[in-house]
Amino acid sequence: MEALDLEKLRFPIGAFIAPTAYDAAVIAEQIKVIGSFAIRLKKEVELLTDSQLDTPYRPGGWTIRQVVHHCADSHMNCLIRIKLTLTEDLPTIKPYNEGLWSELKDNRTMEIAPSLQLLDGLHFRLEAILSNLSAGDYERRYVHPQYGKEFPLYEVVALYAWHGNHHLAHITELKKRNLWA
Repeated sequence: MEALDLEKLRFPIGAFIAPTAYDAAVIAEQIKVIGSFAIRLKKEVELLTDSQLDTPYRPGGWTIRQVVHHCADSHMNCLIRIKLTLTEDLPTIKPYNEGLWSELKDNRTMEIAPSLQLLDGLHFRLEAILSNLSAGDYERRYVHPQYGKEFPLYEVVALYAWHGNHHLAHITELKKRNLWA
């Protein structure tokens, strides 16, 4: 077996590249990606065994189970951040330590069905709210204290479209390597 490229395993679709400007057509496509994420994720994981779910996608990486729960945790935070941004002037959001969250017992051991159900509703809501924003709404920003910068909503949409695809690729690439055969 050829040596594993850990950076490729870590970023199978490449690192996120933030857009520098708002483009309505690109945002519309990203909203479709966000809207379909829960369905695409469920399709990839629904038939996996517990042993498969507990396989890390790379050496030192999270298990598929942790990835599924992380997506639910992260995308819940996304919805809250968007709503804060739409209802407050330049809110400072609350960061969370995703690494520590992933090590909590629920993320390490709980069945994935509740997180998949949560993602169904969550992505339906994300698509609904994002599809109804004005061009000006996409310029609204929040402050992320961990990074010390402002994030416009058009960048947040791009980030979460990428984020879902990024973690989905962790799972699909692991399945392609067929470690369970």
